[in-house]
Amino acid sequence: MDDLTLQGARKDVGTGGDGAPAQPGVIGIAFAAVLTAALASGSWQWFATYIGVTLLALVFCFHRLPGWTPGLRSAYLLHLVAYAVVVGLCVAITVAPMLQRWPWLFPMPGTRSECRELGTYERAVVEASLGDLAGRERTAVAYAQDIKGHEAVADCLSATTTLWLPVYGLGAALLVGLGAWFFDRNRHRRRP
Repeated sequence: MDDLTLQGARKDVGTGGDGAPAQPGVIGIAFAAVLTAALASGSWQWFATYIGVTLLALVFCFHRLPGWTPGLRSAYLLHLVAYAVVVGLCVAITVAPMLQRWPWLFPMPGTRSECRELGTYERAVVEASLGDLAGRERTAVAYAQDIKGHEAVADCLSATTTLWLPVYGLGAALLVGLGAWFFDRNRHRRRP
């Protein structure tokens, strides 16, 4: 195959019939993000941040919006909404562990102290359930109490974080959508 044939094939693969980019990969990225959020059980772990950053990199590298056109029913606006919502979902997955762990980023008034109280309760349950062992093996009991207390606090904070993730995701989607719309509209106006 010569170079011209390869270049033509690359152009055909990258565009749809109406001149808009054909990018079924964005649907796959959205599906992966939804599965990550749906299958996450318990505390949000740092691997979610890695997954979110990876998905964002894929979206930013491989997705291109079609040319800006005015109108509420334009292909551009439909693509922009899908793009912004997928980016918002990826951002929500990326920041979930941070929201759960860093009070300055997500204060959760009252919730953090309630979760700590739940951890204290779980420590007491562990001590009561171990009964006779509590008098002989203080180190083992203390270790079991710490683990159960930490799990209870993390699960409590995770549940609250998950409740608020759609707000962060929609906020990010709104910012991305408006930013891309203004950028593309201004770029379109500057063209002769």
